[in-house]
Amino acid sequence: MALLEIDRELCIGCEACVEACAFGALSMDDENIATVNDNCTACGACVDECPVEALSLPGAQAPVMTTPDLGSYQGVWFWVEQFEGQAGSISWEMAGKGRELADQLGTTLTACVFGHEIEGVAQEALAYGADRVFVVDDPTLARYRTDPYAAILVDLVHEYKPEILIMGASSRGRDLAGSVATQLVTGLTADCTALDIDPETRLLRQTRPAFGGNIMATILCPEHRPQMATVRHRVFEVPEKRQAGPGAGQIVRHTPKLSEDQIASKVIDFVTEEGDVNLADARIIVSGGRGVKGPEGYAPIRELAEVLGGAVGASRAAVDAGWIPYAHQVGQTGRTVRPDLYIACGISGAIQHLAGMRTAKVIVAINKDPEAPIFDVAHYGIVGDLFDVVPALTESFRKRL
Repeated sequence: MALLEIDRELCIGCEACVEACAFGALSMDDENIATVNDNCTACGACVDECPVEALSLPGAQAPVMTTPDLGSYQGVWFWVEQFEGQAGSISWEMAGKGRELADQLGTTLTACVFGHEIEGVAQEALAYGADRVFVVDDPTLARYRTDPYAAILVDLVHEYKPEILIMGASSRGRDLAGSVATQLVTGLTADCTALDIDPETRLLRQTRPAFGGNIMATILCPEHRPQMATVRHRVFEVPEKRQAGPGAGQIVRHTPKLSEDQIASKVIDFVTEEGDVNLADARIIVSGGRGVKGPEGYAPIRELAEVLGGAVGASRAAVDAGWIPYAHQVGQTGRTVRPDLYIACGISGAIQHLAGMRTAKVIVAINKDPEAPIFDVAHYGIVGDLFDVVPALTESFRKRL
């Protein structure tokens, strides 16, 4: 470890170095001169901040920036998010898209399964199309924590060198992807809505909404590996599950990188909020927008959703107005959904909302304005007052169902 040196004759006691140190390694002595303790990691932050160049790291070597050998990176990987031995459906959406990308590149698809008592999840990964599964099964991984999961994935990437690594854009997926990309010094495109391979360059084309959803940006990562992306829930289809018998794929077992005493965070408990809504997995969603006119306007929306066995959604305008909690928001800044049936009530159809629901199999729009943009994407449209139309639909469905 390089040692920090302080030139006492140059030091002016400004304390800029003390404020710059994130480790509490610097302080001022009785003579108002900077002094360093054993907490110093030789990161160099204080050296850059000193206005009189009184600090130096004579034993430190400047980092050498090298261009990776891109040809040595092969294969498509996806991370399987699981909780208590149950994989999230978003992981199998990644499996389906990963299989497609791997086939386009003529390479293999690898699943990364971390946790405790997860043999069943590993077998599922093979059934959903993986050629190989990296399994790290250990009690320290029973609950998701960033540090141990990231340490494993970074180590595997260094050893096996994948060309592409994709994850679901869940809260955990976003957290893990950001940490891994930072440590690998590679690019990461978040919340993608499309992935494909450029036929000329063989680069991963990563498409996501930008500028509030007003444009769709396609992003490439030509000089770093792996090419990393997170993908929003319900963007891709879950593939058909195949029979994962003997010889269906390879399971490779690894050990964790961090022991329990090396992990700073501890999971004490999980608390499930009552009344929480799961829009991501809902097959039927009835959403209300500005047209509901207030929180009481969601009463007929909820009644229709209840009769259909669906969930209640909302536009950003309704959430921002405080009429309904954020957990119900559908759109670019809310949830991306892909239900079998999406009924939009009093929603004009701003592009930010459409980005979150336009992949629904059947879209029904109810709006008083016949020129509302929502009708451009709807399969069926009803021009009328939602307070007349929705109760009529509810009564009709109640009789039939």
